[in-house]
Amino acid sequence: MKKLLILIVFSLVGFHSLAQGNKYIRINNEFYDDKRVHFGFLFGLSSSNFSMEADPKLAPSISPRNFGFQIGGLANYSFNPFLELKSGINIALYDREITFTQPKPAEPINIARESTWFEIPVLLKYKSIRRMNHRMYVLAGSKFGVEANVKKNSAALSAQTVDFALEYGFGFEGFFKYFKFTPEIRFSHGIANLYSAPSISTNPYFKVSRLNTHNVTLYINFE
Repeated sequence: MKKLLILIVFSLVGFHSLAQGNKYIRINNEFYDDKRVHFGFLFGLSSSNFSMEADPKLAPSISPRNFGFQIGGLANYSFNPFLELKSGINIALYDREITFTQPKPAEPINIARESTWFEIPVLLKYKSIRRMNHRMYVLAGSKFGVEANVKKNSAALSAQTVDFALEYGFGFEGFFKYFKFTPEIRFSHGIANLYSAPSISTNPYFKVSRLNTHNVTLYINFE
């Protein structure tokens, strides 16, 4: 009898532990993938600068990273549970600059371009299997951008107003009761040469031959 009681006690403890380990988890938006098209909006915080090619005789120069901000709408089309086309229209604010080092005691020359852009990304998104209320994904594609406005006191840095970039990144989808929350990291490399010669040839920027954009952005998507 004593052995039987011990066996029953251990069985009850094991059953309780198993029940705790298999605690019910509610599946939010269970049929989300059955719908082909989804719409949403996003916020983005960017770290942006220029990569450039210049005359080797030119004074050393750098393009420091500055923060930018994005807001926009998005539209996703699902081909199947794993593959999706992602696009939308974003409004982005960027403050990019170049600093030219001068022989001491002269101060460094800093020229900047603070502007507003309209951007349209087109990306393919590959998703993992959904596990309960979350899944991971990777994405890659391109982005087309048009500069809409330049701050007047930063026009010393002349540049083209149309950009084309390659983008790639990764993210995490979290399903909640009424919406899907998706943080995402995306890298952008401009392939269009934005260099535009300044009107004054004594400007050190005159000797730059190529100028490309580079962004690292944290997006917060809501669908």
